Amino acid sequence: MSTDPQDPSRKREVLREAALFYHAHPKPGKLEIRATKPLANGRDLSRAYSPGVAEASLEIKADPANAALYTSRANLVGVVSNGTAVLGLGNIGALASKPVMEGKAVLFKTFAGIDCFDIEVNESDPERLADIVCSLEPTFGAINLEDIKAPDCFIVEKLCRERMNIPVFHDDQHGTAIVVGAAATNALHVAGKRFDEIKIVSTGGGAAGIACLNMLLKLGVKRENVWLCDIHGLVYEGREVDMNPQKAAYAQASDKRTLDEVIDGADMFLGLSGPGVLSAEMVQKMCDKPIIFALANPTPEILPDEVKAVTPDAIIATGRSDYPNQVNNVLCFPFIFRGALDVGATEINDEMQLACIDGIAALARATTSAEAAAAYQGEQLTFGVDYLIPKPFDPRLSAIVSSSVAKAAMDSGVATRPIADLKEYKARLNQQVFKSALLMRPVFDAARTASRKIVFAEGEDERVLRAAQAILEETTETPVLIGRPEVIEKRCLRAGLKIRPGEDFDIVNPQSDPRYRDYWQSYHGIMARRGVTPDIARAIMRTNSTAIGAVMVHRGEADSLICGTFGEFRWHLNYVTQVLAEGGLRPHGALSLMIMEGGPLFIADTHVYSLPTPEQLAEIAIGAARHVRRFGLEPKVAFCSQSQFGNQGEGSGKRLREAIAILDSAPRDFQYEGEMNVDSALDPEMRERLLPGGRLEGTANVLIFGYGDAASGVRNILKQKSGGLEVGPILMGMGNRVHIVTPSITSRGLLNMAAIAGTPVEHYG
Repeated sequence: MSTDPQDPSRKREVLREAALFYHAHPKPGKLEIRATKPLANGRDLSRAYSPGVAEASLEIKADPANAALYTSRANLVGVVSNGTAVLGLGNIGALASKPVMEGKAVLFKTFAGIDCFDIEVNESDPERLADIVCSLEPTFGAINLEDIKAPDCFIVEKLCRERMNIPVFHDDQHGTAIVVGAAATNALHVAGKRFDEIKIVSTGGGAAGIACLNMLLKLGVKRENVWLCDIHGLVYEGREVDMNPQKAAYAQASDKRTLDEVIDGADMFLGLSGPGVLSAEMVQKMCDKPIIFALANPTPEILPDEVKAVTPDAIIATGRSDYPNQVNNVLCFPFIFRGALDVGATEINDEMQLACIDGIAALARATTSAEAAAAYQGEQLTFGVDYLIPKPFDPRLSAIVSSSVAKAAMDSGVATRPIADLKEYKARLNQQVFKSALLMRPVFDAARTASRKIVFAEGEDERVLRAAQAILEETTETPVLIGRPEVIEKRCLRAGLKIRPGEDFDIVNPQSDPRYRDYWQSYHGIMARRGVTPDIARAIMRTNSTAIGAVMVHRGEADSLICGTFGEFRWHLNYVTQVLAEGGLRPHGALSLMIMEGGPLFIADTHVYSLPTPEQLAEIAIGAARHVRRFGLEPKVAFCSQSQFGNQGEGSGKRLREAIAILDSAPRDFQYEGEMNVDSALDPEMRERLLPGGRLEGTANVLIFGYGDAASGVRNILKQKSGGLEVGPILMGMGNRVHIVTPSITSRGLLNMAAIAGTPVEHYG
């Protein structure tokens, strides 16, 4: 295989190996089943199974609606496929489709908190497949049909919808159609056009293509203005080759036969076909401000650069994440199912789909406000040509789209469990979003706005090597590793990684790097009047990778340093402070983000200060508030102590009260309160009983402690005993130039820290 990192075959092989490793480790597959009730003793067993379970069964027998109360059915979706039309793979069969269906299940859970069983069925006959799906109705609250070939998918969905009393939704059709509808709504808004005025030329007569055209008709497009082409050319009246009723509905009475002939004067091109179908010459025949939706994956019908070269005012969308306006079904399906399940909808009707379109489109138009600015720092999210639809990981999608769908279901009469308070429901959805690692996505998206060099001090560590490969796959950052090339290469081979030193990433070899003289002289220049002789400087630059990385950042050869995968935090802190605490930069504390089932919680200061002064505590709070906003959250800071609102005169309570007084001396843009016990910080009702009318609203999401060992202890307990996923520690006060991790960090944790370090900032406190 080629060793050129830019060689497409090498890139494919690297991705292949990484994907296989991801699916195989630490256990095969992407799903598991977990119990939601305790089963620790005989009493639990008697309630979970015999004899207690009979009571739940009898209640459901008496009233089937009770299944939503006593079982998981109301939050359970079945993803059903026969593997006959798997995206990009074709008819690979039911078994081979299982990784794809597991992936769909993971998306349901990650984006919308919906549980999911993937059901792969060896049945190619559409009517028999429909029989199988219908027989599963007692198990599920809804059915997602997936990757079933056309026209069979039309038959299966029609039969299931007629016979089942739960939502049945073929995502390949309707999910694509909804996102296309939202993007088209906003594209016409930008172009100053209307649905009932435009001429549309479409390529691809499959399930997704037909569904998109059907949706555009519902949005106001006139059928006579739709020109559908497939591999055989124009779909025209009287054509017999490769026809079905769905295509025939769009047949034109015309003697034109080719895409080139019908594209003249078109306002919109909708491609769901294959690469290279649309040429630049054809684009030139379209009207002013043409709308080009080239959605074939991985290579679109025409690349955006080719369109812009001939028609600079074109409005373009693709199915790819590396271009603006990615049309991605994940904007839709988790949230339309979330809304449908939560109101017990019996179907997903046109009203619900149109509400989904309106919600997605409106969210993109709303981004001219500051609402999403904190979540996507550094990226211009202004509605217009390059921002027609939200980002797939916009955390607002769940609340806005799901609540719109739920309301439409209630208004159209298909909801069996109407929601009394939609405002409260929307707030609950917002809270649920942040239970998962989706919290990191805004940071990754912000990091992609610049290409920064991140130097890793412990470049020989396998976790660092795996993180480096992930960085190259998932970000625009460039990893630089400090270590011996031969050791790094051996460990890459041993770990089955395809990245290689000198080809995929740069290396600084402490034993023989040609920049050694420059580095020790730079270090000596900084430390000469702090007792460091030239000999000591030479020795440190041969042996201390943290100091080497710090010097690289100081010299501008890297943008940020990540160190600490082994060794003690303050040992690393000593060297990075020596070199990088300049120009007003100095450590203000370490902030750990714990992502837990109950939501995110930030802990400070976990590593820098043992006994922080009131001034340092105030700095910690200010820095923490700034960093919390990087994750799209509003900071709510609680100063935590054994003391409770002044009931102890000494100890940490006194210092915390003095810190609050310092904060009170100037206007602050975040909420804070204290001193208080941790349970008061996390329980607003208890806090209100103890201190009515306090200035902290709701549950605190930042806990600041007056003792370093208290903050560190809470962090470790949450991580080890509560299943908290740590992001951090984030070193505050150093301008994002260095972060010191801990030896327990994983390769994924290092990737998260690289994304944080990769954000182009002036100073994050």
